[in-house]
Amino acid sequence: MEFKGMCTAIGSLPHQDIERACEVVLENFPEIPAWPQLPRRDLRENMYIQVSEGMPCLVLDEEREAIYFQTKGDITGELEKFYEKIIENKVDYFKIGSEYAAGFHFFLELFRKSLSKADMVTNILAIKGQLIGPISFGLTVTDENRRSILYHEQLADVIVKSCMMKARWQIIRMKEVFPKAIIFIDEPYLSSFGSAFVSLGRDEVVNYLNQVIDSVKSEGAIAGIHCCGNTDWSILMETRVDIISFDAYNYLETISLYPDKLREFLTQGRCLAWGIVPASSRAMAEEINSLIEKFEEGLRLLVDKGIPRELIVENLLITPSCGTGTLSVEVAEKVMKLTRGVSDRIRAGFFGR
Repeated sequence: MEFKGMCTAIGSLPHQDIERACEVVLENFPEIPAWPQLPRRDLRENMYIQVSEGMPCLVLDEEREAIYFQTKGDITGELEKFYEKIIENKVDYFKIGSEYAAGFHFFLELFRKSLSKADMVTNILAIKGQLIGPISFGLTVTDENRRSILYHEQLADVIVKSCMMKARWQIIRMKEVFPKAIIFIDEPYLSSFGSAFVSLGRDEVVNYLNQVIDSVKSEGAIAGIHCCGNTDWSILMETRVDIISFDAYNYLETISLYPDKLREFLTQGRCLAWGIVPASSRAMAEEINSLIEKFEEGLRLLVDKGIPRELIVENLLITPSCGTGTLSVEVAEKVMKLTRGVSDRIRAGFFGR
């Protein structure tokens, strides 16, 4: 799918007013609207807790505002129940309930009602969802002894399969209101890959990600991976992902370190999502013109590395550099407007739209 400079959101917003959050998304991302994750509205909308519903051995500690896995004792019964649901393909067991994702449920209902407007139907390319990826979830969430659960032999596979099924459940629900869907797998912890804090091999990372990517594609959706820090981007290019979403505002030069793999990636019709709009207070000092200059600087850098200009812009998405859930509403809404503005300017310049 050629995006040609269209824009979408990463996911989280600071709003507690669900209706306003959805309005902001639909106003600024009319072609690829993303359902809003609202972590300030409820603890359960935290990106890690949001996908935890239904996981075996999981404890939600509301006082500490955290989750962890209780692994002491015999956990066989809970695991058997979990794998029965997997084997029986009980996708609805892996739902994300309204208390865990109020924005998702409200967005789909609002979207369903809005489809009566003919101009909206004409403009929409796809609707976008998101969820935390298995590596970031598994390395951040721990057992009762504060050991990352991804290193737990029995529960590591549970994490991966839960992410797979949660992604599928989202897509099935999204396709009830629109036929084309995109899912971003959010992997902020990949910025620590290769450090002393992460003892995962390259093949393990690719394998875990591919399992979730394949589950997204099995439902006929487009799969993206978002990492808001610096990482070894060649690892993501080795997966079967369709879109790599990166922080082009702060780490623009890092993607250029892999020109051969990037050229191959784009030649295959896969896409780079440029997070060229800072998801921080720095957005208040930026304007569309300054961000266009930064984008053009990055474009020249990649072209100088031997990647054809046309190949880059044909396979281009524009996004904020990260989610905006930790920002003020004022800053977050400016980030959204800037993203739309940059996208409109790029599309007018390259495609006359």
